[in-house]
This record gives sequence, C-alpha cells and structure tokens, in this order.
Amino acid sequence: MESDHRDEWDAEDEGLARAVLAGSANAIVALDRDLSVLSWNPAAEQLFGWSAAEVLGRRAPLVPGELMAEHNAVLERVRNGGQVSLRTKRLHRDGRLIDVQVDTGALRTDAGALLGYVNVYHVTKEDEAARDRVVRRARLVRRLTDVVGDINAELDLPVVLDRIAASLTELTGADAGGFVQIEGDRLRLVGSHQLPTSIRGATADLGSSLVGKLLRTGKPVMLETGHDGLQDLIWAQLDGLHTIAVGIAAVGGRPYGALYALFARRKAGHLELELLELLAGHAGIAVANAMAYQDAVRQRAHERAVFDASADGIAVLDGKGAVIQWNPSAAELTGFPAHEVIGGPPPFALPVPGEKLTIQLPSGRWLDVLCAEINETGEIVVDFRDVTRAKELEEAKDLFLATTSHELRTPITIVRGFASTLATRWDKLSDDERRSAVHTIAERAKSLGHLIDQLLLGSRAGAAEPSVRAEPFDLAERVRAATLGLPVLSDRHRIEVSIPDDLPAAHGDELATDILLGQLLENAFKYSPDGGLIRVAAWPEGDRVVLVVDDEGIGIPPADRERVFERFVQGDSGDRRRFGGVGLGLYIVRSLAKAQGGEVTALARPGGGTRMRVVLNTTAHVENPVTGVDSALR
Repeated sequence: MESDHRDEWDAEDEGLARAVLAGSANAIVALDRDLSVLSWNPAAEQLFGWSAAEVLGRRAPLVPGELMAEHNAVLERVRNGGQVSLRTKRLHRDGRLIDVQVDTGALRTDAGALLGYVNVYHVTKEDEAARDRVVRRARLVRRLTDVVGDINAELDLPVVLDRIAASLTELTGADAGGFVQIEGDRLRLVGSHQLPTSIRGATADLGSSLVGKLLRTGKPVMLETGHDGLQDLIWAQLDGLHTIAVGIAAVGGRPYGALYALFARRKAGHLELELLELLAGHAGIAVANAMAYQDAVRQRAHERAVFDASADGIAVLDGKGAVIQWNPSAAELTGFPAHEVIGGPPPFALPVPGEKLTIQLPSGRWLDVLCAEINETGEIVVDFRDVTRAKELEEAKDLFLATTSHELRTPITIVRGFASTLATRWDKLSDDERRSAVHTIAERAKSLGHLIDQLLLGSRAGAAEPSVRAEPFDLAERVRAATLGLPVLSDRHRIEVSIPDDLPAAHGDELATDILLGQLLENAFKYSPDGGLIRVAAWPEGDRVVLVVDDEGIGIPPADRERVFERFVQGDSGDRRRFGGVGLGLYIVRSLAKAQGGEVTALARPGGGTRMRVVLNTTAHVENPVTGVDSALR
C-alpha cells in the first residue's frame, strides 16, 4: 500500500511540475550538460518563436555569436556552484534580438552531480539611458570575446595572470588590477597591472582579507567601497583608492585565486561587477589550461632528463619497428649516432616483450636487451645495458679456474711423484739421487708457495682494507737489491741498471715497492723467452720519480695495454699456456702503485718489446690512497 501511495505522490508531483511550467509567465528552458533542450515551456515558445517539438533534444539557437563568450562564462560560474543573473540579448526565430534578463542555475542530483542548467527569461523594457547602458555593455561583452581569446592564447602561467589583470582594467575601467593566488591560509600577489613591481610576491592573511570575506558569503563577486579597511598589501600604494571589486576564480571547481579591480578615479557599478564575474569565470579556465600545459611540459622535461641521463641505452620504436627516439647512451653503447638509426630498425635483434635477450655486437660488446610495448600507442620501448664486463669476468673466472688447476696440478704431481719415489725406494737410491729428489720437491714447493702468495695478494688487493705505509725510502737501493744476482739466473738475458746518484727518495711503502719491482722483473724475464736486454732505469720528474723496466720480448698489443692490469688477464689468449701464470701479477703491480699514490702504465719499447713505466711521489701524497693491499704486505 505504501508503494502505491508513493507512486501516486510521484505522479502528482510530476503533474504539478508540468502545470507550473505551463502556467509560468516567464520563459523557462532546461538544458542537459551538452546544452540540448530538456524542457521548453509555452512562455518560451511565445518569447522565442520556436515550438517545443522543434527544439526538444537539440540545441536551441538563442545565443548571438558575439555573446558566446559571455554565455560560456556564465555556465562556468554555474558549474562551480554559483547562480548568475544578467541582462543580455537572445535571438528570436525571425532573427531579431530580444532584450532579456536571464537567471541561470544548475540542475543537480541529490548527491550534487551536475545534470544540466535551468534558464529563466524575463523580457526587459528599457528607457533611453538604460538602452545606452545595454549598448555599452554589449560593446564590452563583445570585447570580452577578444580578451578571452588573448588570455587563452598564452600558456605561460605568470604571463596569463598578468594578462588577466590587464584585461580586467580594460573591461571595467579600473585604475589597476591584480590576481592573488590562494596558498593555504595565505594570499600571494602573482599577477598585476598598473601596480608597483616591488609588491609582486607579497603575501597576506586569507581570513582577514576581502577574498576571505567573499568566500564566507558564498557569492562569486563583491564590491567594497570606502577608504577605511582598503589599505592592505596590494592597495596601499594606489593613491586615492576608494572602491575594490573582487571576483573568485575557480579551477576544477575549487577556489584558486581572486581578481581585484581597483578604482581610484572613477566609480564602479553593477556592470563592472558583472564583467568581473564573467572574466573571473574565464580566468579559471585560462589558469587551468596554463597549469595543465606547465604540468605536461614539466613531465616531458623530467622524462627527457631521465631519457638523456640514463646509463642504459633507451630506444623508442613506432608501430612499424622504426626507431623514433635514441638516447645518448644508446649511441655510446652501439657506436651508432641517433641520426644514423632514427627512421630505420635498431642495429640488433629484439627479444619478445617481457623477456631478456643477451646479444653480442660486431664490436665485441655484449648487451642485455629488454623491451615493452605501449598498448595505447603500439610503440615499443627498448632498454639495453652493457654487460661486457660481467661476461668478461665470467669468462675470466672460468679461465682462472682452469689455469689455476693446471698451474697447481703440475708442481703437485711432481712433488707427489718424487715424494712417493723417496718413500718407496729410499734405500735403493744413491745420496745424489735422494738429494736431487729433495731439491726438486723444494723447488716445486717454492713455486706452489709463490703461486698461493699471488692468489692471496690478488684477492686482498681488491678488498677494502687499510692503506699501505707512506714514508720516505731509498728507491735506488731497492732497485739495486732487486737486480742483484739476476745476471746469473739466465745466460740469455743481460741486465742493465741506470740510476743517477742524486735520485731523490720516493715517498711510499718500501715493501710494496719491492713486490712491485720483483713482479715487473719476473715478467720481463718470462715474456722475453729469446733473451735480450732487460734495462731498469729511474730519474726525477718534477716532484715525482719515474721507474721503468724495459725488455726486448714479445711486447703487448695496443688494445691490451690496459687490459693486462685487470685480474686474470694476460696479453694474449695463449699466453697462459705458453708462459704459465694466473694473470694476477700486473693487477697486483697497479694496486700497489695506486696504494702509494702512484701509477703504472704499459708502453711499447722503441725497437720492440715492452716498457713498464712506474711513477711514484717524492713528497707526501695528499689524496686518500687506494686501499686494499696493506694486509697482503704485513
């Protein structure tokens, strides 16, 4: 029963609403959000000449073109929660203009969602003075169209705010104008016209300001007259100020700021207030557009900065697979500059989106490649990074294990063989045979110890351990000690030492330098299997001392002169098999040199062979030394 009564009441309410519309002396037109006619009462038919059947469901051509900016400003104000009443003109079906008063409000759901608009039209009859005002107003409203176009043509927010302030003075005849932004509980002057530049950026309390007062009233505009209470942050420097018109500009339905029209020499009235309200509506739109543009520009700038600064190579491909963006790292990793690849396919294969593909470029560089598709555009983003070092280290570790196993197996096999022979055939061996076996075991044990020392020193040289000692020591004495007795070790090599008597003392670690020099001399012998001259020389060079070790051996290819100082690397892939070793010697040498604040480089020797050039300090090194070798030396 209750449902039946409700249906009856709803039917009665709907009938009553139709009766009100039909009986109203004023034209009432309801529009949806797209401005199509929802309701068109008999008074509207009589006033504008179109029947309801002709306009329902379509846009009624009521607004003259020159008043469209005004009309849009009214709708913007209504969308933000206001109601607008203004005098204007509308078109009759026969083309003539009708003077009307229009009251515009919003149609909303109970929850406040916008459904459309309601316009109530009253016919106005003006005397000659009123008609003059209407003509003036129409002229200003037409000018408003140009002003709005000018404001919206600019997307730089500070310029937009200044143009709003200037347009405000032009339309209303105000002596100065300003735009203040609401920042929490403060106001900040961000746009001005005919005001001193010194007050730009000044702030004031929102609650005690005219903007705060206007917000509390819930109205869109306000006119304040009288000298008292008008002298605050903006207005104090405008001589003769007597009237202020304030209008709220909303962005996204929320108050963003306010327009101030300041009058010092002329009076302001309802027309000026109306124009202010219309301009405030358009100002909100212009500010929102400028803010959206700035956000887009800022986001693109951030994306571009990340794109350009990324250590990974990044490429963007269009739907056909052609490169449309190619960042600096992509050019560096592949060797292809952007202008060579844009417009064509990338210079390597691509994985299936979501998977990783490891490829090697013709240059020898290894890349890990990933890609993802942008569903909205069909574009593909490709990310690739250099994994050459990781691949080389992986290969070096494998080679290191194989080489170390080989280097350890040979002396261990010999030691085990001779030890077994001594154990099983001791009584059958002569003293010379036993002495020779023990000597061989001792020599091989010494080789094993040297190999283990290298492995231990190489591992500690790369660890974060305390630095080496830094103190003066006699480099000439260290060279003489290291080369003493070398000539008797080989009948195919000649040793030459060239050191001036006045060679200054080096500043560093004496023991580290002994190890460094010993390794360089060992390499000079090992990598000159056919013999020749091995020359050690030293000389002062500014506040540093230079030490070189020259040989006439196989030399180092130019491409390998830096690589030989890495762990587990030798100059040629066959060097380990030919000369033995695990590729740690020069890595240790460079670590020891750097730990003392020095440096070591590999050079080609004139006439063939290799020059190892070491530079050490002769005074205390002020920078933090490279760490990681001290424990290996003590």
